Amino acid sequence: MTDKHISLTKEQITQLEKQNCICADWKDVLVAAGFKAVHIKNTTFSGKIKLGKFDKQITFYGGVKKQTGIYNAYLHNCTIGDNVYISNVSNHIANYVIEDDCIIDHIDLLAMESQSTFGNGIKAVVVNEAGGREITIFDGLTAQIGYIVALHRHRTKVRAKIENLIAKYTESVKSDIGIVGKGSHLSNCGTIKNVRIGPAAIIGNIKRLENGTIKSCLQDPTEVGAGVVAKDFIIAEGVKISEGSIISDCFIGQATKMTKQFSAENSTCFANCGFHHGEICSIFAGPYTVSHHKSTLLIAGLFSFFNAGSGTNQSNHMYKVGSVHQGIFERGTKMTSDGYISYPARIGAFCVVMGRHYAHPDTGDLPFSYLFEENDKTFIVPGINLRTVGTVRDGDKWPKRDERKAPEKSDLIIFDVLSPYTVQKIIKGLDMLLNLEPAHTNTSKEVVCNNLHFNTSALHKGIEYYSIAINKFLGDCLIDKLKSSTPKSKADLGKIFQSTNPDAVGKWLDIAGLLVPEKYVNSLLDDIETGKLATIEKITESLKQLHSNYSEYKWAWACEKINNIMKKHAELTDAEKVLKIIESWSAASKKLTALILADAEKEFADVPRIGFGVDGDEKTRDDDFDAVRGTYEGNSLVKQLKKQQEVTNQTAEEWKNKIKFLSA
Repeated sequence: MTDKHISLTKEQITQLEKQNCICADWKDVLVAAGFKAVHIKNTTFSGKIKLGKFDKQITFYGGVKKQTGIYNAYLHNCTIGDNVYISNVSNHIANYVIEDDCIIDHIDLLAMESQSTFGNGIKAVVVNEAGGREITIFDGLTAQIGYIVALHRHRTKVRAKIENLIAKYTESVKSDIGIVGKGSHLSNCGTIKNVRIGPAAIIGNIKRLENGTIKSCLQDPTEVGAGVVAKDFIIAEGVKISEGSIISDCFIGQATKMTKQFSAENSTCFANCGFHHGEICSIFAGPYTVSHHKSTLLIAGLFSFFNAGSGTNQSNHMYKVGSVHQGIFERGTKMTSDGYISYPARIGAFCVVMGRHYAHPDTGDLPFSYLFEENDKTFIVPGINLRTVGTVRDGDKWPKRDERKAPEKSDLIIFDVLSPYTVQKIIKGLDMLLNLEPAHTNTSKEVVCNNLHFNTSALHKGIEYYSIAINKFLGDCLIDKLKSSTPKSKADLGKIFQSTNPDAVGKWLDIAGLLVPEKYVNSLLDDIETGKLATIEKITESLKQLHSNYSEYKWAWACEKINNIMKKHAELTDAEKVLKIIESWSAASKKLTALILADAEKEFADVPRIGFGVDGDEKTRDDDFDAVRGTYEGNSLVKQLKKQQEVTNQTAEEWKNKIKFLSA
């Protein structure tokens, strides 16, 4: 955008007036060097105006080329950059800076009315609809900062410090001038009031936008499209919202998609969420929260890596003192079609919920389980989701589906399915199952604990699945450490297990996608409280450091668990202990892979073939199925699993041989 502007010449004023341009005082209109009046037609100016130069043509959809300039518009107190195209403004544009290369074509109103903070400072009432967990949204909000504010309310001084920093930032962005960032494209729009728009944004066919910020960048343009109505909002880079979606009091995080008449109210939605058809109200949607179906409601809860089936619903009140109850859905949870949960409830990581549950289930320490309903009772099948191909597919797809392209990825995400966070819960779950197991007689078919009903056969299997997962995870960590350490002697081997990070060995937390030891979270909160982390930028940098150190922390946690196992075999040498762990890892991996492959093979059995070969015999059915779905042997995920197991087998043999021949 041109910095220096000069007054219009008499010739330019005369030409503008001949082209049906009007201004009460042409002295209030300043122009850039190289300005040509020929490109301004049928335009009224009022207030203070600055105009850039218009010396380029731009290409529209279908290959139509048009000259930059201003045509059929009313501008009040505006600065217009170089090579902007403004045409057919029904009402007016007021109090805006339109940066270089923007297109504003067929809009009703683009205006600032008094001062605005552009959505910064709006409070989203998340997780608990009755209040008490509000997040003050701002255009620098991240999933981790939001989580701390909403879920660590007991740290009142921390919350007060962060809220004060957000308030200061909000005050700093307050302005009576709006901005449309460089290269943005606004077309066929209704009313846009008090909205700040970032570079390269694409705004088309919207009905109304009011009091908000649309962040955008050249690398990851934000798109807000047909029929959207939004008020009191922050929208991040790479977001796509369209098709009649309605938004109020919301933060929408990077690369989130919201379409097909979706309704969002008082919610924060972070990276790579997907929302279509349904409704959210008062939720904290951590990364990869997905709801695709009509009649699906997510309300008053914490979600992440979550998938809602059609008709999913929750109720957050018990008809007593109001909508005061909440739900916690740990990472990776799924609810099947018509799934329902009565709050309060907590669903453990990677659990699958089927049916309707009224008994307020808490499966936080029973991850990877199935919940189903029978005669109004909640039955649980512990650990079974560890052996499903769907869980493997989820862990594989999430990193591949990270669509954020902005230079700065705001939300910090660890994608691991098995991690210290989930395995610590598996260990607790295993202890619970082992304590329950002796309680039944040989004739018992059912065990009840905390309103959860266990079939004894499922309980036995759960013990097996959890044991396999623990050995698999610890073995994976050990092999990774051996590869990075490359021990040359038995003395080197012993040094591997001398962990120097005691702060990582305790409880782990999932801070909206960031897996981190609790002690480090508490230390960060202490630093915020004491003022050591005195800015949002410093808090963010500290969180990024925790994210960068994940592998180090993971090994420290696993190392302690491995040391505890090794202590049980005091009669063995260190090398023999390591060999024993590698054997357990190899066996666990082989067993788990076999279970997952067997689950995958079910997708190619007779039942899934129903509906194929509609006009033929059994051979036609099979041929049709193979043409559409492929074969079990040719399935890419099946081949990947088999290849991984081959690598595991080879790796186990290689390290067993290396360790056997290490020098003293």
